[in-house]
Formats: sequence, structure tokens, C-alpha cells
Amino acid sequence: MQTRTLGDVQVGAIGLGGMPMSIEGRPDRDRSIATIHAALDLGVTLVDTADAYHLHADEVGHNEELIAEALRTWGGDSSDVLVATKGGHLRPGDGTWTVDGSPAHLRAAVDDSLRRLGVEAIGLYQFHRPDPSVPYADSVGVLGELLDAGKIRLAGVSNANPDQIRQAVQVLDGRLASVQNQYSPAFRSSQPELDLCAELGIAFLPWSPLGGIARAGDLGSRFGAFERVAAGHGVSPQQVALAWELAQAQVVIPIPGASRPETITDSVRAAELLLGPEEIALLDATS
Repeated sequence: MQTRTLGDVQVGAIGLGGMPMSIEGRPDRDRSIATIHAALDLGVTLVDTADAYHLHADEVGHNEELIAEALRTWGGDSSDVLVATKGGHLRPGDGTWTVDGSPAHLRAAVDDSLRRLGVEAIGLYQFHRPDPSVPYADSVGVLGELLDAGKIRLAGVSNANPDQIRQAVQVLDGRLASVQNQYSPAFRSSQPELDLCAELGIAFLPWSPLGGIARAGDLGSRFGAFERVAAGHGVSPQQVALAWELAQAQVVIPIPGASRPETITDSVRAAELLLGPEEIALLDATS
């Protein structure tokens, strides 16, 4: 697989999002492990998770533990796999999502994630979502502490706007490695953040790059241009969507979620799909 730059490391151009394997509608553990193993076999070296990817209140970190198990049981060399996790977003267990960006919570969350992942340093740690009750600089400042302490190798932010990205760059003294925002054919309001990341040379990781768990399957029927381009190449509309996102800028590294080996196999093939300028222009204009 072609690679792209994230901080000071190279990762596969298509990553794997772990959330579908741990929330509502999740598959059994064996299928999840098989999905992660399939991704690794195909050259995926960026696996995205979060402590909040779980279903019940008593299983915080379910997805982190799942990924750690998959890496331990995989037959290949996982030393070049970058596991990215996040903290600051919570699931009380009643189906809702809440936030806690306090420094005390983030410091404790990192220690818990280190334990669940079974590592001495987390590859990429991201502040999951801004907390309106906590100054953004205070939350991001913890990432700087963790970098200095060697508990994390790279730092990122998620669900951030351009002003917050610039603030994070300043607070971290230029050490912001990534921004993870929602971006897909159906959700393009993060274009300013993507463009800013391209300008600054910061990796941009689109989450839900196919439109979300419930809508990824009907991407082609919702966006006819993607269906038409896919037919011309003999591939799926989902592959076209990921290839289109890769074409937006060299800093883009989509992290499509998957819960079946077949799904991530199809997604990874997008890294080899080259779209022409006219096709990209057509897809850019599609809404």
C-alpha cells in the first residue's frame, strides 16, 4: 500500500476505524479479530480507536482491548502498526455521549489506555472532543505534558475547528501531528479544516469517511456521481469515495470503520485507485 506521513512516521494511506466493532450492532469477538487481522494482512498500519468505543458503562476501553488482543494474536510483525486512541469523550452507558476535557480526567484516561493497550507509550493520542466547560488550551496542554513525559509518541486533536487547530499548534509548540474530523461525500463542512491541515502539513484523518455506519452501504444510491465513476472503474462507490478523499490532499488518511474482513478489504483497494482530474472535479461538485 502507498504510505502517507503522520507526524514523523509513515503509515498506510488507508487506516482502520475500530468503532463499529464495539458499539451498537457490533459483531462477535472472533469476527472483529478476523477483521483487524485482515486489515493488517493488507498493509494497514494505522488503527484508530478510543476509550469511549464501547457499549455498556462497565466496559470502557472495549475497543482498545480488542485491538490489543488482535495485535498480540496476529501472525505478522506489528512493530510498525500505529495505534491511535483518544480521550475526553465518554459513554455513560445509556446510549448518550458526554465530554470531559479536564486535565485530571485526561491524565487518568491516558494511564488507563496505556494499560489496556499494553504499551509503554501510545503511538498517537488525540483529544477526542472539545469540552465547553474547560479552556481548550488546558485540555490540549495535557497532550504536551504527555509528549514530554514519553507516555505518547504523537499528539492529535479531533472534532476541532480551524481556530482550535491553530491554538493546538501553538500550545504544543508545533508538535500537533493530526486532526481527526468527520469528512465524507455527505459531510463536507470540515473542508476548511482539511485545507488548513494541508497548508500546515498536519495529517487529516477523516472519520466516517463513507458517511457513517448506517449509511455507508447506500453511498452510491445517494450520490449518483460516485456510482457512475465506480461503474467506469469496475469498483464500489465506497472505493471511489475513499480515493476521492485521498486526492483532496497528501495529508489525508481516511480511517473507514469496518466490522467484516470483506469491508476493509474493499476499502484498502481505494489506495490503488487513481481518479482522473475530470472525475475528481465531478465528485467535488456532487452534493
